[in-house]
Amino acid sequence: MSAKTIQPVVEDSTVDHADDIAAIERIIANVQTAYNTNDAELMTADFTADAAVVNAVGALMVGKDALLEANRQGLAGFLKDQYVRYDVADIVFLRPDIAIAHKVARATTAEGALIDIDHAMIALYVLVKENGRWWTAARQNTLVPQAE
Repeated sequence: MSAKTIQPVVEDSTVDHADDIAAIERIIANVQTAYNTNDAELMTADFTADAAVVNAVGALMVGKDALLEANRQGLAGFLKDQYVRYDVADIVFLRPDIAIAHKVARATTAEGALIDIDHAMIALYVLVKENGRWWTAARQNTLVPQAE
């Protein structure tokens, strides 16, 4: 006979996370604002110094300096005239100071009108709370194939 392993559900419910949710939503809103205004510094501001990001084409960048440089190049280059709307799909607290969040992205016009019928990208954020502030420690972006 083999012992049955019970897989845990890892979700913190020991504290009220209302303020944490608002802070994480602000981080994602900052990225949206930064993208839409070509502000590389704002786009990078909420990452940890050793953050790791996989962009939508699968390139891994590690460290805030590498992220800032990639953001500068992208926002001054191929992303310069692109606009987006991010919607937070979910936030789960694994521990009081560790969360994962998903956002979905849709292309918009400069005025904010939606171009995509459905989301074109999904991103997974790994967030940590350090000294009372939330930071993005990792992000994985994945393009979603569009139906033809």
